[in-house]
Amino acid sequence: MPRLLGVDIPADKRLVISLQYIYGVGITSAKQICRSMQLSEDMRAKELTEDQVARLASHIQNQYVVEGQLRRQINQNISRLRDIGCYRGLRHRRGLPVRGQSTKTNARTRKGPRKTVAGKKQVGK
Repeated sequence: MPRLLGVDIPADKRLVISLQYIYGVGITSAKQICRSMQLSEDMRAKELTEDQVARLASHIQNQYVVEGQLRRQINQNISRLRDIGCYRGLRHRRGLPVRGQSTKTNARTRKGPRKTVAGKKQVGK
């Protein structure tokens, strides 16, 4: 199992698919990486030589923001939104959907499990 940028990529899968196990590398960037490194997309990750693995790692690190650096950048962006108190920051702070989705009936993923509120008891007449 080759190790790239601290991530074990699956050896038996195609190289394009294996590269996507790195946080920040999707299908498009995986294909671009293979093209620029002149590696076949169809070759298996276990067929890579040590030299190719080292070249791949340095290329990805120099050309793309991935793994810890990307996670840190995303967290900094969210904390900046919270600090300046903009609408998106408030939504992040309250744990509600940020991108304008409806929250009356949906948004259970962001809001968490239902917290039922007891209704007002009627006074007997």
